[in-house]
Amino acid sequence: MIATVLPTYNRAPLTFVRGEGSWLIEADGRRFLDLGAGIAVNALGHAHPALVDVLHKQAQNLWHVSNLYQIPQQQALADALVEHSFADTVFFTNSGTEAAELAIKMVRKYWHEHGQERVTILTFEAAFHGRSTGAIAASGSEKMTKGFGPLMPGFKVLPWDDHKALEAALDETVAAVLIETVQGEGGIRPLSEAQLKWLRAACERTGALLVLDEVQCGMGRTGKLFAHEWAGVDPDIMMVAKGIGGGFPLGAVLATEKAAAGMVAGTHGSTYGGNPLACAVGLKVMEIIADPVFLADVSRKAGLLRQKLEGLVAAHPDTFEEVRGSGLMLGLKCRKPNTDLVTAARDAGLLVVPAADNVIRLLPALNIPDEDLAEAATRLDQAASSLEST
Repeated sequence: MIATVLPTYNRAPLTFVRGEGSWLIEADGRRFLDLGAGIAVNALGHAHPALVDVLHKQAQNLWHVSNLYQIPQQQALADALVEHSFADTVFFTNSGTEAAELAIKMVRKYWHEHGQERVTILTFEAAFHGRSTGAIAASGSEKMTKGFGPLMPGFKVLPWDDHKALEAALDETVAAVLIETVQGEGGIRPLSEAQLKWLRAACERTGALLVLDEVQCGMGRTGKLFAHEWAGVDPDIMMVAKGIGGGFPLGAVLATEKAAAGMVAGTHGSTYGGNPLACAVGLKVMEIIADPVFLADVSRKAGLLRQKLEGLVAAHPDTFEEVRGSGLMLGLKCRKPNTDLVTAARDAGLLVVPAADNVIRLLPALNIPDEDLAEAATRLDQAASSLEST
């Protein structure tokens, strides 16, 4: 008999009932150090007092109104995002997947308005842009697309980090390039600053739009508010979600006026997107994370964690191969099966997340205390030692 919850996840035998900062408490009272943060969602940890306070206050006043009306919280958050980014305009969604769908529509509408049939969007192997039909078509992954019938056409999937293939494919017929600034599900693989700069110049030369997916790597995770800032270049369209709500469902598409010009009244909509409750929380998240002092501390913590992880690689060469990633979006490439490491870490009271290429992801809260980072390294060491002793 099928479960009442559709069984699309292989869930761990854990039931968390409370969260405190970087810790989760299981129903039986056990405490787990959370280095997954809901897969980069809980950017400020669990039950952050400032977010709890703003959520409580907004919930007492107004939860939802239709986008047929003005929503002050939505306007304030849009203004903040525009102020701190390349963008001229913002559309709010409930998730990264919804943001991906709008980004694809925006690209297609842009070229339609210019009277050109440019529909091809270049994407990359191991990419993850969500699980809607459009997003899985963009990924080209057989694992995600198998069995779901004809896919949305118009995507050309290229190898990751193959400059020659990209150079050959990116010409005046291409509508856009859609790429994660740091691949998350694909195994914590950053796009190099040099490659991103080249990509920006190539898009300008051919007219193609540059669409960045910063759903997982944005909102302070790399030590800048958005990861592309390290390269000093800007996209035309960008998708964000996960950390922007600090745990509350919220996503957004940011765009330049030029790229968004075709998205006039009636071309897109959302029942819940940009609701007062979500945007009130998102505004508080922005207020905290966009602070240069906060971002500098993210970079400091990232250096501390990376140093500890490099030490683990040196201490366990038969278990770990290398450290990769940027900021507090780090990965440990494993020699042993990464699923075994995830289980061993869980047995040691530490939560980490698997990714492709036999990597485990470390995505802690951006405000994780230094002592928790030290404890995480200790528990990872315990996990590796336990595997090596079997």
